Amino acid sequence: MRRRNFLCVLGGAAAWPMTARAQQPPRLPTVGYMGSATPATQGQWAAIFAQRLQELGWTEGRNVKIEVRWAEGRSERFAEIAAEFVALKVNVIVTSGGVVPTVKQATSTIPIVFAAALDPVASGYVASLARPGGNITGLSLQSTDTVGKRLGFLREVVPDLRRLAIMTNAGNPGNVLVMREAQGKAHMLGIEVTTSEIRRAEDIALAFDAVKNKAQALYVVSSPLTTANRVRINTLALGRRLPAIYDDREFVEVGGLISYGPDFTNIYQHAADYVDKILRGAKPGELPVEQPTKFDLTINLTTAKTLGVTIPDKLLALADEVIE
Repeated sequence: MRRRNFLCVLGGAAAWPMTARAQQPPRLPTVGYMGSATPATQGQWAAIFAQRLQELGWTEGRNVKIEVRWAEGRSERFAEIAAEFVALKVNVIVTSGGVVPTVKQATSTIPIVFAAALDPVASGYVASLARPGGNITGLSLQSTDTVGKRLGFLREVVPDLRRLAIMTNAGNPGNVLVMREAQGKAHMLGIEVTTSEIRRAEDIALAFDAVKNKAQALYVVSSPLTTANRVRINTLALGRRLPAIYDDREFVEVGGLISYGPDFTNIYQHAADYVDKILRGAKPGELPVEQPTKFDLTINLTTAKTLGVTIPDKLLALADEVIE
């Protein structure tokens, strides 16, 4: 082969990959969505998030890609999924507050939006609500601020409440803060507290055994672990005849007695608003952390009858939803 022909062939071979690359479609902005529990417990929030993104002009498969992963309430999955998102080079990671420490360890550059953090400032996730700083922002549940309300509702149902069990995920920083706040508020009301700490699903039954005959009621601090195992927790609470109050209405929908907490539909819609701003160039550290403005009281009358407790009329009048 003559030198000229050889160069022509070589030049064509070298140019081919460049042509192929040029024809490949551009990479879509990618959102890594980590559900801390399961699709059965939190799938509706993922759907609400995606729907709101579409309303804002981001359509899955057309101009954005959403990678959804579920941790199923297992803390070891948090790190695995975070590492996967970093490897995928996603443009933003969306998750719940309890997962933030793990994701924060995985990346200090990819924007992180927490859809629901119990108290992000006290937990050390952000510098302040007004100016979060770093690569993290989102929505605060300010659960420590509503502890007193929950204890008040519980006392309406159990007027002679003197002994309370608090179940919390000891491995979740936000949960520990809420537990301490609940302990302090309970002591001010003259209520003796037994703390029931869990770190994995296998601890739940043991935790109930530990408070046997020591409590008249139960306060469950919500976390990915408790949410993923909410049916089991409700079943054990009913078996021990313990009236229980929760942060999230999802517990009451499957047999819990009372919940008082923010409207999660609104929260996950706002999480999409944050992602929209970040994909359009905003810096997460400059986006103020929002706080909920609407809280819902949900009561399950069927569970009340099973427990043999009476829900006062004034409490029923305050309820946003009563399940019968």
